[in-house]
Amino acid sequence: MQVVVLAGGIGSRLRPWTKAIPKPLLPMLDLTLLERVVEAVPTDLVDEVIVAGGYKVDQIESYFKKNEVDFDVRIVPEDEPLGTGGALGNCRDVVSGTFACFNGDIVSSLRIEPMLDLHRKNGGVGTLALWEVEDPTRFGIVGVDEDHKINRFLEKPTPEQVFSNLINAGSYIFEDDVFDWMPHGRHSIERDVFPKLAEDGLLNGLPFEGYFIDAGTPDAWMDGVQRCIKEGRFSRGTVEGSTWYAHQPVATNAMIVDSMVEDNVLLHGCNVERSTLLAGVSVGANTHLRNCLIGRNVSIESDVWLEGVVVDHGSVVPSGTKQDGGQWPKQAS
Repeated sequence: MQVVVLAGGIGSRLRPWTKAIPKPLLPMLDLTLLERVVEAVPTDLVDEVIVAGGYKVDQIESYFKKNEVDFDVRIVPEDEPLGTGGALGNCRDVVSGTFACFNGDIVSSLRIEPMLDLHRKNGGVGTLALWEVEDPTRFGIVGVDEDHKINRFLEKPTPEQVFSNLINAGSYIFEDDVFDWMPHGRHSIERDVFPKLAEDGLLNGLPFEGYFIDAGTPDAWMDGVQRCIKEGRFSRGTVEGSTWYAHQPVATNAMIVDSMVEDNVLLHGCNVERSTLLAGVSVGANTHLRNCLIGRNVSIESDVWLEGVVVDHGSVVPSGTKQDGGQWPKQAS
């Protein structure tokens, strides 16, 4: 089975991290985010992963040429932003038969096999994974009947328009017939394609349980990290308490909780809570980090207090700095 990952965005909500590293290549424990997304499909079912992307695609292609993964990777680049529908439609010449498709920042407990079973049983053009939420107004909402046929689909409804608390979870099984319903060029699969397919009875929907995280924001990123730690979703590295370490860091009188720590990290007399520290980071004495994303090769000096800050790769945070929220350096964008 081919697996398409929609990864065309620039990752603006994770800036400045994504200025240098495209979001699909950001490490979440021992795998890239793209590999985390594809984990929903058993390795023996994956023939090829197709990355539909427009941002730093050369870097993505180079990474998967140099690093051994469990599947072949093909890049289908966008010359201009095409939206979710256009990005998928751009793959029409390289995709055939039944295939899986995922939004590029989904970390969830979903397993694709029950979706495949329903898809084969009900037929149709597509089957959507569904997730129940209290407030569905930020998502596409779905109405389903007792046979799991989707009869209504509405993207980002107003509170008055809400008819369901089941949302589109950004994970799909499609037949290649879906391309017949998609115009060429820029469009939204959620607004321009799904409502028509639902009206014609050609979509199925399957709710799942467990967890569902859109890891495209700093806070949700840490939710994804913590969930992967809790569920043991790693084959390299170790967990001590509630923190994952790629290797044992050099740590002196440091307190690290609910965090992710990559290689070659130096920690001296600091407190780190619910944060991600990428490779090559050093943190000085009496420094407090909470809910922070710290980029590669960052030097954080002593007596620093950061909460909810995304620190750009290669930055120096001087002694005495105090910042609540935003980016470092502050002019980063």
